[in-house]
Amino acid sequence: MKKWLVPAVAIVAVLFLIMFLWTRRERATMLLVNARVYTLNEERPVAEAVAMAGDRILDVGNSSDLQARFDADTTIDLGGRAVYPGFVDAHGHIEGLGALSLNVNFEGTRSVAEILARISERIPALRPGQWLRGRGWDQNDWESKAFPTAQDLDSITGTRPAYLVRIDGHAAWVNTAAMRAGGITALTPDPPGGKIMRDGSGNPTGVFIDDAMNLVSRFIPAPTMDERTAAFRLALDTCARYGLTEVHDMGVDSDAVKIYRGLRDEGELPIRVYGALEPGRLWEVAQQSGPDTSDRDGMLTFRAVKFLADGALGSRGAALLEPYSDDPPNRGLTMISHDELKTEAQKAARAGFQVCVHSIGDRANTIVLDVFEEIAKSSNYNMKQLRFRVEHAQVLAPSDIPRFQAIGVLPSMQPIHCTSDMYWAEDRLGPVRVRGAYAWRSLLETGVIIPGGSDFPVERPNPLLGFYAAISRQDESGWPEGGWYPEQKMTREEALRAFTLWGATAAFQESRKGRIARGFWADLTVLDADIMTIEARKIPSVSTHMTIVGGRIVYPKIAEPLP
Repeated sequence: MKKWLVPAVAIVAVLFLIMFLWTRRERATMLLVNARVYTLNEERPVAEAVAMAGDRILDVGNSSDLQARFDADTTIDLGGRAVYPGFVDAHGHIEGLGALSLNVNFEGTRSVAEILARISERIPALRPGQWLRGRGWDQNDWESKAFPTAQDLDSITGTRPAYLVRIDGHAAWVNTAAMRAGGITALTPDPPGGKIMRDGSGNPTGVFIDDAMNLVSRFIPAPTMDERTAAFRLALDTCARYGLTEVHDMGVDSDAVKIYRGLRDEGELPIRVYGALEPGRLWEVAQQSGPDTSDRDGMLTFRAVKFLADGALGSRGAALLEPYSDDPPNRGLTMISHDELKTEAQKAARAGFQVCVHSIGDRANTIVLDVFEEIAKSSNYNMKQLRFRVEHAQVLAPSDIPRFQAIGVLPSMQPIHCTSDMYWAEDRLGPVRVRGAYAWRSLLETGVIIPGGSDFPVERPNPLLGFYAAISRQDESGWPEGGWYPEQKMTREEALRAFTLWGATAAFQESRKGRIARGFWADLTVLDADIMTIEARKIPSVSTHMTIVGGRIVYPKIAEPLP
């Protein structure tokens, strides 16, 4: 061979190798194209396509570029639909949502008569001796606004015990048979953190507030594991249908942990669950074993514990600094003492758990912030790394608003509560104190983030209702004009972050979830309309086109790719 041919052959070989490498196409399991993709990445906030491999995102970019680069097992043309980082509900109650469908649902009822009508339809399906269970009543939606009585129920339930939970989960309405089963009489004292509603003679009327609910509920026969599992399955599928890719389940017991682990092991957990444990035996054991973050795919995590500081505003159990404007001298109920909360929070910090505290009234929020501040000052803990959370942070004293950022505490809030409560919140709080309620803008301006949730089944699990409430502070009919205290609105981008990146951050997942970026989990929510641009009033009616979790289409449940 002539000497000049050797380098020539080498050059040609190198050129062929370069061409081969240049033209070789990468493999993807799924490719979404022809979409408007909101990435929440600063360098490229909007794209057209997403490539996925397994449970991770490979790349985000233009449709033509990604189609040229990737051979995909499945390619879906979204026809211009909008794609967002997978929605996160940072505060929900999975089993409660499922049980709502399995029991009597009173959502939307406007009178005692409507409730009795729904009960009459349910009673024939009950077994002999089975308690009548239900949830969703709200006396604030009735013409009289007064709490109902046991006698209202007795006329239709007779000797069958009935236990009906208020929409917020902080009060129960029971009949005489249920009180008899619990041994409740005029001599029964109010328990700490609870209140028995009574008539002028001191007799229980049939409504039990907060911890007083336990006086009756402990006598209700416990559901079987099969019944509980059915409730979990139903709720998880419902969440996926609404575009949720993760829920922070606030308050799970040992059986719930078993159910979740069983669903995960069977490959039947459609969305991610970040669980906060209930206080009690499970919490005591967890302190020794530490957080459960062993899932490689991140589908199931237990690294938080939830405590209750007070009740709810609607049932006047939220702990206020001054009496209720419409119910003096009542200041609500505290359900855990300052010292007990501090002890438990310190235990959590030592064991590596995040603390989540239900706190609605301004007095409860002050107590919780005082505890967290004392821990921050008396220890070497970095509170911003612990990410302790105040769940709801609904009514705040003006002096407490900047303390979240100063201490390093997350206000985990539910925008939909604002638009559900705005009809009567000022009656409870008065015109001055109400300005510290649902104060999102005031909080955001201090530099904190606000993880967004719904508190379902108190509210519906549709995150678009929370998004709409956050940007409009109006109900679905557009009332009030301009919004209720509109200076506290979020922008659309803030609302999107609240239900995506900020929710992920509240679960220590911001490096894996909450944005559409290379290496992140392939969790995506696809909607039939673009909530970042359409008229605000149309947002609540937007439908979920597709929910993808870990690269799997979990809604709709289909065997073949969507057209």
